[in-house]
Amino acid sequence: MSKQHFTTKHANEATVQRNWYVVDGTNQTVGRMCSRIAAILRGKNKAIYTPHVDTGDYIIVINCEKVKLSGNKMGQKVYDTYSGYPGGRKEEAASDLQKRRPEVIIERAVKGMLPKNRLGRKMYKKLFVYAGDTHPHIAQQPKELKF
Repeated sequence: MSKQHFTTKHANEATVQRNWYVVDGTNQTVGRMCSRIAAILRGKNKAIYTPHVDTGDYIIVINCEKVKLSGNKMGQKVYDTYSGYPGGRKEEAASDLQKRRPEVIIERAVKGMLPKNRLGRKMYKKLFVYAGDTHPHIAQQPKELKF
């Protein structure tokens, strides 16, 4: 009499099928859009999701200069950077940052929603953010993703 063994199938790098998606940021709320993007980068939308394997897809965000922040955050939210030197701390309002480098708002929001470890850094590399409506990833034939 043989015993039946049931094993759980785990994803690994060889079995993961990755897709490319393009997201239009026009009139999207930053937090809501970025939380969905972070889930797709992690692979949480797939049945083969495995916590210790990067099962996520590639995401291209276009028109990030046209995103909006909820409430009064555009004038009140402050992004700060620190160079590491005394007196090297700089603060910038979200409205000023959106004029100067609109990609940073999306990148920082998504990065904060990913795991803070090696795997999270690997997931973050699959995010591509562009201010305008064009991107250089036409060869990957990305599918449009609507939120």
